[in-house]
Amino acid sequence: MKRSTLSHSFLNIILVFIESALTLLLRLDPELRKAAYPLAKQGTVVALRLYLPHVEVFATFSTKGVLLDSNLPIGRSEPDVVINAYSLQVINAITTHDSETTEKLQMRGESVQVQLVKQFIMQLGLGSLIQGLIKKIKGGKGKSKPTEAEMADKKESYKLRIKEQQTQINTLTIKNRELETTVKELQSKQKTFMIVTVVALVVMVGSIITLLMN
Repeated sequence: MKRSTLSHSFLNIILVFIESALTLLLRLDPELRKAAYPLAKQGTVVALRLYLPHVEVFATFSTKGVLLDSNLPIGRSEPDVVINAYSLQVINAITTHDSETTEKLQMRGESVQVQLVKQFIMQLGLGSLIQGLIKKIKGGKGKSKPTEAEMADKKESYKLRIKEQQTQINTLTIKNRELETTVKELQSKQKTFMIVTVVALVVMVGSIITLLMN
């Protein structure tokens, strides 16, 4: 009976995509980088043997990220940790971040490295990628709160702006009062001029009448 397998070329394409996703996750998620650091420091090689479909993938942890290949790295005769599991089990472990699901994966290797690999798997997931992207997109919203010195500078700046605005308001108020005074003076002069004009007209009409009667 033939085992279900993936073609070598198709597998390599999938590995390229997964490797790129892992690189992005490591850049965005500091907790994931922290989990990968001890594995990268030791140059740990993990063999992932999946069933349905039957696939064997080697993950090499390094300072450049997690490198995936269908063959063991050059110079290595065997992996440090071997994981035997069904594809669905691995997917569940990655997406749920659940320790119980991760513990169900069959792992062989030195106990400390096995534990480090489990911690990395529990930290890994699409949730980390989405959260990292949201933080990147929000940008400014994720910035730290301003310091007391920055707050004091802002308050001082606001005070200066308020003082300048108050000065401008006072200047405008004074000018407005000056205009009101000028208008009142003009109105008073106009009233006086009208009275003088009327009186002058009356006197002139009276003088004309007197001359005519004589």
